[in-house]
Amino acid sequence: MKARLYIALLSCIIAISSCKEDEYVYPSVFTEFVDIKTDASGKLAYINIDDGSTFQIKDRSGIEGFTPDSTYRSLSIYEILDESNGANLVRLYSCQFVISVVPTTEDKFTKGIKTDPLDIDRIWRSGNYINMVLDIMAKDKSHTLNFVDNGMTENSDGSKTLNITIYHDQRNDYEAFTKKAYASIPLWPYKDIMKEGDKVTININTYKEGNTTREFYY
Repeated sequence: MKARLYIALLSCIIAISSCKEDEYVYPSVFTEFVDIKTDASGKLAYINIDDGSTFQIKDRSGIEGFTPDSTYRSLSIYEILDESNGANLVRLYSCQFVISVVPTTEDKFTKGIKTDPLDIDRIWRSGNYINMVLDIMAKDKSHTLNFVDNGMTENSDGSKTLNITIYHDQRNDYEAFTKKAYASIPLWPYKDIMKEGDKVTININTYKEGNTTREFYY
C-alpha cells in the first residue's frame, strides 16, 4: 500500500495554554521519534521509546478519537513526570504522525517505481527504525512516499545487506518551496531473517548528490 504524504502532515497538536514569556518556563522536554500506542477506547495511552522504555501518557483531553489498539510512529514532544507513586508517566505536548510503512517488494509497484528527487536533512538509526527528516520541493499537491524492498545481497564475509529504495512521486507538483517530511523505515519485519552484523543500505535520489546511499548496521 502506498503511503500518501500530505505536506501538511497528519498531526495531533495538544495545545499548551498561552502565557507571557516572563510568566512561564517551558519544561524540560524531549523531542524525538517514538511509537505511540492507543488503548481499547482509541485514546493515546503509551509512548514506547526506541531504547525500549515505555511510559504511560498522563490523561488529558485532546488525545482521544484514534484507532483503538493501534501503534502510530510519531515525532513527539513530551515531558517525563516525577511522580511520587513511581509510575512511569509522561505529559504529551504534541505529536506529529510520520510516514512509517513496511517496505514493499518491487513486484507490488505495478505502475513502476518513482524516485523523484528530494534532499536529506538528517538520517539515523534508532531502535527498530531508520529515521529521516527530508526536504521536499513542493507547492500545493500531495506527494507519495514509500519504501521499496529491493531484496537481500550476500556479502563476502557471510553477512547480508538489505537494500531499500525511497519511493517518491511528486505528482507533477511545482517545486516552489522546501517543506519538511518525516519518515521512519521499520526494521522489525526483518528480525527473523537478519542478525547483528548485517547491513541496511538506503538508496535515495537527491538534488544535491544525485543517486546516493546511506548504510547502517542492522
